[in-house]
Amino acid sequence: MITKKVFVVFVLPAILSVVFGYVVITDILQKPDKELNMWPMSSSDGESSYNATIEIIGLSKQYSTSEPIKIQIKIDEISFDCGDLYVTIYSTEKNDVITQSGFFEQCFEKGSKILPIGDEFSTVIDTPGSYKIVVEMVSKKLMNVSTSEVFTVK
Repeated sequence: MITKKVFVVFVLPAILSVVFGYVVITDILQKPDKELNMWPMSSSDGESSYNATIEIIGLSKQYSTSEPIKIQIKIDEISFDCGDLYVTIYSTEKNDVITQSGFFEQCFEKGSKILPIGDEFSTVIDTPGSYKIVVEMVSKKLMNVSTSEVFTVK
């Protein structure tokens, strides 16, 4: 009697889960343009496996404590037509996040690959030091590309 309860409570759900998972994955992989990619989308050096290039435009190597940091982002990849853009500034000494901005649903205008669209990234850092800015774009297709640069505030 106990073995039937153990089977119904523990073994049967595990078997059904495996069968259901197999059926779902098989069905998905039968559809055109679908693939099972278990590898990460980008490597550790910030380069995407899709060879997309991302560039920070307007970043100076040095700022004063009252000068705003204003940048734009340029992406050269046709598959990055829409996505979310993240800009984060870290303190290089302590690796603390100083500021972070997200620009969601960024869709490129015709012929332009400059972001953010309809908005701007601008911030003032009033503490002298060395900082690292990291820019990452995650497309609707879940591809990502990022880059980083270092600047100082005096």
